[in-house]
Amino acid sequence: MGITTISSRQFNQHASEAKKAANDGPVFITDRGRPAHVLLSIEEYQKLTGKGKSLADVLAMQEGGDFDVEFPRLNIRLKPADLD
Repeated sequence: MGITTISSRQFNQHASEAKKAANDGPVFITDRGRPAHVLLSIEEYQKLTGKGKSLADVLAMQEGGDFDVEFPRLNIRLKPADLD
């Protein structure tokens, strides 16, 4: 995995090259010499965020069979709103 660093100006002028470089690793985009943004492939982004899998997919990966969940009952008494 290679890391590429380019300036904002280079990114604006050569966006397609930056996108190609993002397939090999993150592309750091600098603004006035300081890192400001990172360009990632969608696959790398999904790995970082855990997105792309539904709750059902994650639960299906769990081992150990069935399990029971009990939620406690809350004893909350609501008062009618006083609109006068």
